[in-house]
Amino acid sequence: MRIWRVAGLVAVLAGLLGLPGPSPAAADPSPADLRKLTKQAAQLEKRYRGQIQSLEEIKLQVKKATTTSGALQAQLKDAQAEVRRIAETAYMVGPVDTYQLIAPNVDPFALLGQAANMTYMADERAKRVENVQKLIDKSKEAKIAANDKVEKLRKEIKDLQDKQRDVEKLLAKFGFQQPGGSEGLTQRMISVRADIMQNFPMKYGVGCLRPGDPGEHGKGRACDFMMSRGGTRASGADEARGDALADYLIKNGARIGVMYIIWKQRYYDIRSGGGWDPMSDRGGITANHYDHVHVSVF
Repeated sequence: MRIWRVAGLVAVLAGLLGLPGPSPAAADPSPADLRKLTKQAAQLEKRYRGQIQSLEEIKLQVKKATTTSGALQAQLKDAQAEVRRIAETAYMVGPVDTYQLIAPNVDPFALLGQAANMTYMADERAKRVENVQKLIDKSKEAKIAANDKVEKLRKEIKDLQDKQRDVEKLLAKFGFQQPGGSEGLTQRMISVRADIMQNFPMKYGVGCLRPGDPGEHGKGRACDFMMSRGGTRASGADEARGDALADYLIKNGARIGVMYIIWKQRYYDIRSGGGWDPMSDRGGITANHYDHVHVSVF
């Protein structure tokens, strides 16, 4: 019965050549809009005198979401082209004529081979069509997600702009310091480091200046207080010490000039109102701050 179904199945699939594309209702984020928001974020960070972790986090989410959307679009285009190729091949081979099966001058083995080939192409194309539809659905979801992240960035920029006056008071309180001395750190960072090390033993060491770093490490305003050997997740007493240090900095940050801290894939930014916020996966123990507490100062 399988052979007799081939011609009909191919005919049905041949009608699917005009494959549906992504819905125009889910448009990609506007590049011009993204550039404008990125510029506003950069201006805010300049006014806030350092990286704003909430903005950095949302910018990363936007980048991941738009990259995913773009990758799905490329996959969708390739899948549609493959379906069309299979359909064109099936059209050129042609369906099996059932009268050929009883013709005396036809090689039955060749005919069965053609039938088997047509069946394979029909089945393969059916699978590809199904895959295209799944990609279309995923593409729509990815575009919606990307636009949601862009709106989240827009809202965060607005919230931070509204808080700018309060932040300016903090900045005025602590003033502005340039790095100096052989260590290349600001005096405030040196003082905060001394305060921390007086209250918390650092058996795994402390890393501060990182020349060329675009963030606070490159400006001499940040240090990493290691809670384990690099690349190893802190646990037990080491993790507890990191928790205690984070708690100490939250309680005393406004007094000693801490701007924000990062610990265990979370950040706490004093300028934007405080409170722990989660961070996206950066791809490793150290990048996700599971082996050290990052401290940036005003």
